[in-house]
Parts: sequence; C-alpha cells; structure tokens
Amino acid sequence: MTKKILLFCDPGIDDSLAIMYTMLNPDIELVGIVTSYGNVTKEQATANAAYLVQLAGRNDIPIIPGASQPVQQEDVTFYPEIHGDGIGPIHPPSNMQYQTYPFDTIRYIIEKYRDELIIVDTGRSTTLAMAFILFPDHLKMVASLYVMGGAFFVPGNVTALAEANFYGDPTSSNYILKFAHNLTITPLNATQFAILTPDIVDAISKNKKNIYAFMMAPVFEYYYEFYKKSVPGISGAPIHDLLTIMVINHPTIVDYIYYDANVVEGGEAKGMSYIDYRPTSKTGKTRIAIQLHYEAFIDEFSRIMLPK
Repeated sequence: MTKKILLFCDPGIDDSLAIMYTMLNPDIELVGIVTSYGNVTKEQATANAAYLVQLAGRNDIPIIPGASQPVQQEDVTFYPEIHGDGIGPIHPPSNMQYQTYPFDTIRYIIEKYRDELIIVDTGRSTTLAMAFILFPDHLKMVASLYVMGGAFFVPGNVTALAEANFYGDPTSSNYILKFAHNLTITPLNATQFAILTPDIVDAISKNKKNIYAFMMAPVFEYYYEFYKKSVPGISGAPIHDLLTIMVINHPTIVDYIYYDANVVEGGEAKGMSYIDYRPTSKTGKTRIAIQLHYEAFIDEFSRIMLPK
C-alpha cells in the first residue's frame, strides 16, 4: 500500500534529494510539505520546496510555511557554504508563482488521512513541536513519526557533540522525543554513511526519464566540495534526510536499538543526544537507527532515481 507522508523539512540539499526521491517513488504519496528555517531561511526553504514539486507537475501538494526561528530566540546560523541557497547553485525561477497554505492545513491533512498518515521531520524540530502543541489530539491519530536527528556515541556535525537538527532547537527536539509515538530516529550513526558517489550521480544526470536529472550534477558537486574539505578522503556526500524517508518502506536498510532518547538543552553540550546505556537501564520504545547497510541503500536509491 502506498505510504502517505507529511514532510517537515528545510531544503537544504539533502532535504531536496529526499523530496526528489519521494516525488519519483510510486510507493510514497507526498500529501504535504511543511517548510521552516534551518539550512536556509524559511522563505528560501518554502520557495525551494515549491520549485521541486512544480518540476514534477505536482502543484496540488500543499506547501505550508512553519517556524522562522527556534523557541530559544537565538540568532539563527544558516549554511550557504554547505547548501548554497538550499539546492546548491540551483535557484528557483525569480518569477515563479506558487501558493502557500496556512498552518492549520496540517490539522486538515491529519483529519483526512488519520492512521494512514506518516509524519517525517528532516529539519529543525521547532515546527513539528508547534504542531504537537497546537494539535495534540490530532498528532495522536497519525500512524508513526520519523525524525532525522542526533548522534549517539559518535561525533556531531555542527559541534563535537551535536548534530545540526537537534542543536538548532534542542528544547523542541526534547518535546518531540517525549511525546511522539511510534517514533523512529535516524541519527548520524547511520546517515553519515548514506553516501552518494560521483559515478551514481553521473548516471542519474544522463537518465532522460528522471525529471531532476539536469540538477543532480551541479547540486552534488556543490555539496561534495564541502565534504571533501570537512571529511578528507570521503568518497562522496552523505544524504542524511534521504535515508530517513527510505527506511519507511525499507526498514531493514538499517539496524536499530530501542531506547528513550534525550537532548541536552544548554551549555557546551547543547544539542547532544543521549540514551541511558547503563547495564541496569531499561530499554525504551523509540527506534534508533545505528548502522546502515550501504549496498541496500544504494540499490534502493538507484531503483527510484534511475527509472528504466
């Protein structure tokens, strides 16, 4: 059965690739995109999402703007050296027209699909936490939630201890970790190994049946340039958010542990995710991806992005 996804995101190159994969995947129905600050501003993220769905001829998918800053009211750092304007060097047309929908649309989407709906958050946690606060009874209706965030016993990517999404608004991340049900987290433990390599990107760029083929090479090259500097010797660029979408239909692509997770909200360890791993601690209900099966990941990505 086709999985119905409501995607919270901040496109962002890896968010953008996750959207492309989702749009091309016949086993996934994207029923809405909620955009927010994170990799880029909320306004840029919204335009990027609208552009990607328009390229697929899917103007029917509602684009819902969310938060523009975290609850801590701190200055927000964006990452043009990593993501450019969100799709690397690719810019939505300056004259592009698109409609956005009010935040309450989230409630209508949940009411329409109820326990058929899966919520995925690949951005900062602020907007999803807002939805939990505004529509608590509705969020209980959805089937499950998937969140890209955290780094458990491995280095962070924005600080030595913290992954970017959980660092961006750790208070909201903690809120979601506490109240979300049927929650799966895909942290850096697994996503940092979800690497696309130049040969795969080159094949996609030459595939005339892929509507996004024209942007794959320039977007990847922009992203890869950053990773070559930050992770010397890396063979490609990790597409963190893509894996989060992928495991919905293909859960065995990763291995899991089950624990209740927490996020440090302040101090030098701000944004650090952790679990109580002591021998006497109890396991929890949150499913946390800890290891990627790389060949299975590449096979699935190629299946969707290299249509025959």
